[in-house]
Amino acid sequence: MRAAAREANAIATSHTAPPAVPARAAAAGLETLVQYARGVGPQRARLLLDGLGIATVRDLLYHLPRRLDDRSHLRSIYDLQHGAVETIQGVVGQVRQFRPRRRSLVITKAAITDDSGVLQVVWYNQPYLARLLAPGRRLILHGRVQRRAGEIQMIAPEFEPLDDGEDTLHVGRIVPVYRSTDGLSQRILRRIVFHAIDDYAPLVEEWLPARVRRRHGFADQEAALRQAHFPDTLDAQEQARRRMVYEELFLLQLLLLRQKARAEAEPRTVRYGDAGDLVARFHQGLAFPLTQAQHRAINEIAGDLAGPHPMNRLLQGDVGSGKTVVAASALLRCAGGGAQGALMAPTEILAGQHYLTLRGLLDPLGVTVVLLVGGLGRAARADALQKTRDGTADIVIGTHALIEEDVEFHRLGLVVVDEQHRFGVGQRAALRAKGPRPDVLVMTATPIPRTLALTLYGDLEVSTLDELPPGRSPIKTYARPTARRPQVYEFVRAQVAEGRQAYIVCPLIEESEKLQAEAAVDLAARLSNDLFRGLRVEVLHGRMRVEEREAAMRALRAGEIDILVATTVIEVGIDIPNASVMVIEDADRFGLSQLHQLRGRVGRGAHQAYCILVADPKADDDVTARRLQAMVETTDGFQIAQRDLELRGAGELLGDRRGGGLRQHGVTDLRIANLLRDHGWLEGARRDAREILAQDPALESREHRGMADALRRRFGGASAENARVG
Repeated sequence: MRAAAREANAIATSHTAPPAVPARAAAAGLETLVQYARGVGPQRARLLLDGLGIATVRDLLYHLPRRLDDRSHLRSIYDLQHGAVETIQGVVGQVRQFRPRRRSLVITKAAITDDSGVLQVVWYNQPYLARLLAPGRRLILHGRVQRRAGEIQMIAPEFEPLDDGEDTLHVGRIVPVYRSTDGLSQRILRRIVFHAIDDYAPLVEEWLPARVRRRHGFADQEAALRQAHFPDTLDAQEQARRRMVYEELFLLQLLLLRQKARAEAEPRTVRYGDAGDLVARFHQGLAFPLTQAQHRAINEIAGDLAGPHPMNRLLQGDVGSGKTVVAASALLRCAGGGAQGALMAPTEILAGQHYLTLRGLLDPLGVTVVLLVGGLGRAARADALQKTRDGTADIVIGTHALIEEDVEFHRLGLVVVDEQHRFGVGQRAALRAKGPRPDVLVMTATPIPRTLALTLYGDLEVSTLDELPPGRSPIKTYARPTARRPQVYEFVRAQVAEGRQAYIVCPLIEESEKLQAEAAVDLAARLSNDLFRGLRVEVLHGRMRVEEREAAMRALRAGEIDILVATTVIEVGIDIPNASVMVIEDADRFGLSQLHQLRGRVGRGAHQAYCILVADPKADDDVTARRLQAMVETTDGFQIAQRDLELRGAGELLGDRRGGGLRQHGVTDLRIANLLRDHGWLEGARRDAREILAQDPALESREHRGMADALRRRFGGASAENARVG
């Protein structure tokens, strides 16, 4: 597919047009480059590829409408209602073209008649229409009706002649409306798709087994494609869409279940000695009792580590639910059992926080914890590398620096990946490759609904921390307009006077980390010289040197900073029990899950915590208003995730695609299914996929061979054939 896309791009940008190839005779079938499809050519192929990602005829066939307009109900002219969008059929009468004033636009006006009356139709600056609107010609028209000055009018309606011997595509039927791009009007795109279906739909492979189609009442593939684009009825289109939703989810579940089966078939290569006493001493030495959810997750992980196959488990939990202690227990079981553990975090701040936390917890037990990040000095880095190589380091904590070529582990047994969606699949695979099939625990503080978990992590076992440690008070959250900012800062000053500390998150500037850092420095300077004069105000941003960030964090922990002005680098990895106030400036610029993560930096101690969202959302921005309202209404991360899924969709909820962390799961590749709307099909598709794989794990039978081909086409050979890495 990628090769086809590159070839399409090369041809589309070439100045020399290739020889025409009859669509039905194209040897590549559905993989025919889209430029050879009827009505396309090099120029439109470039638009289709660059604007819509359509490289081949197959891509074009599966570019489904984003909505349908029902233009099939014809009204008589006499019955047309003012302000309504209507469809009529009539005969062209008198046609006039004129300019109201010299050098003004040309106006074309045509009288359309039927047995009930006359409709005056007006177009502006389209003089060529006079050639098409010959008197006596029968038309079908669709547009908004106006009744004024005794006339019934339509201004610039869509229309089609009825005497060309072709089916109408744009009016007089249920009409598809596609996601398009500049240079491709709906009429052009509609015609291109219509011809592609005519020419290529008979070549579409039917790979869904007949018994599955019967079970769900699905039409065959060709019929479903035709009805999905140009349906006879709205119900027919919905039936076709259901089949396509199902098959997309079904293929994804096949992929995940096959990957899970392969992982479960891998023999364990790392075996641990008994670390039960060490783990028990660790739990007894904690200053707080473990929650039932933590006990459950720890036991599930312990069972995996003692099992016959390498662990592949996801640990998900809300902000502050205690994932670090669960991970520490797993790493201790690994280190105490004679192997090394590695924890990879996405930022140096988070890696540093984990290092300090785990050293504090595990040093008393004689466990050596080492930090390995890019910002270390030469001597410190050399020391960390040597300890990792010779096995002196029991647990190595770092960023992507862990996967650099010169990092060698003595005996890597367990890989823990925190905030896993921020890492690409290649980065996680590179860390796994540092050891002989190590156990893998991935963690996320973005709790997700079951529907999404099945889609994203269907190949992993899932442990969920669904309760907070005792004694935590819910964070009180308020949304305030910018006009109330002075009162907000007065409240911050009052909290500091009571001995608390505060964070102020500066506005999000996505275009530039440098601009973001400058904004934080500027805001800190203004606040310390004005509203917070006399208080200890410091700044923290991603462009600071490691030593500067560490110095700021030490001062914050020691209570030497009253107010920390920061960028979103504090979204994860900051744990200051005395911090009780979080002010987020221009909160309307942040996503809901990101707001929730930021809010989680407070409320970690015994004091009541507050989060204040300062924003002036636009009056017509309903999504932003609902996002802020959700933050005010609930502190439950699972509810927040559900709201975010409803408001923004799965891809945005889980992170930026540029990080590469989502594509291997298929969520951002879902072209047809909507996880919120279509969740009812997901578990059924998983059941059917499980049933088929139980009969034919390799999909080798004649009945299932087409399914294996569809899986390769959809996710690529590597994704379909290899077990999950990382």
